[in-house]
Amino acid sequence: GAGHYVKMVHNGIEYGDMQLICEAYQMMREGMGLSGDEIQQVFAEWNDGVLDSYLIEITRDILKVKEPDGSLLIDHILDTAGQKGTGKWTGMNALDLGTPLTLIGEAVFARCLSALKDERVTASRVLPAKAVAFTGDKREMIDAVRDALYASKIISYAQGYMLMREAAATYGWELNYGGIAMMWRGGCIIRSQFLSKIRDAFERNPNLQNLLLDEFFIDAISEALPGWRKAVVTAIDVGVPVPTFSSALSFYDGYRSKRLPANLLQAQRDYFGAHTYERLDKPRGEFFHTNWTGRGGNISASNYDV
Repeated sequence: GAGHYVKMVHNGIEYGDMQLICEAYQMMREGMGLSGDEIQQVFAEWNDGVLDSYLIEITRDILKVKEPDGSLLIDHILDTAGQKGTGKWTGMNALDLGTPLTLIGEAVFARCLSALKDERVTASRVLPAKAVAFTGDKREMIDAVRDALYASKIISYAQGYMLMREAAATYGWELNYGGIAMMWRGGCIIRSQFLSKIRDAFERNPNLQNLLLDEFFIDAISEALPGWRKAVVTAIDVGVPVPTFSSALSFYDGYRSKRLPANLLQAQRDYFGAHTYERLDKPRGEFFHTNWTGRGGNISASNYDV
């Protein structure tokens, strides 16, 4: 079971990698107005840097192929994505295990949204964009998109490893996390130079809780963060959807937050359903209920974890 599970997570990460690349492509094509040839050159450059990977390589090659009339073949392909289900299964199991696999979830939903072609065509005629045209420095924005792609890729793999760690604890597996990275690098769709950095992280600390806590990835995220934020903000301004770029950034900001607004959420749950809450000034595991309205008594609901 462990081997099949690791393959499933690989495919889920593959969904994320592909969607990230597609968002980078659309940001350059629709958001910045670059030509297909210009974008092809960008992917060629990226494949010689930290983004060196099979998927970047084939994207570079895809953007070379032209029709007999000289137009790009990619511009003639219907924009509705298929899927076999492994990304969906990865997301479903993440929900079962309570693991925030947000980027892969968004990648799956992006394919679902793409399938609504007729609705999207209708919506494009009636729903306003109220976006602004890109007027910034194109070279700077290309670098920002690269940073967003790289940082989001780190988040995707970190989430995938979070899921495998939780699955191992739940199902009683002993997984070799560094070995998994090198197996994937050996010949899988997501093979890349990047995977050796994951192997190195687990060699430095076999009990690493999260890839984001490894020194290399801390430095990589720190360096990419300004461009990542700039790319997401610019995408919002110009009206280009970047669900995986933005969900990855939201996850990062949530993961690094000492305090989240879940305290208000717990108060809301206790108000309408007497679901109780824990207190910062009391030991974990002690639950409290407040009679918020002064009516209905002090009876609380039972507690359970999903």
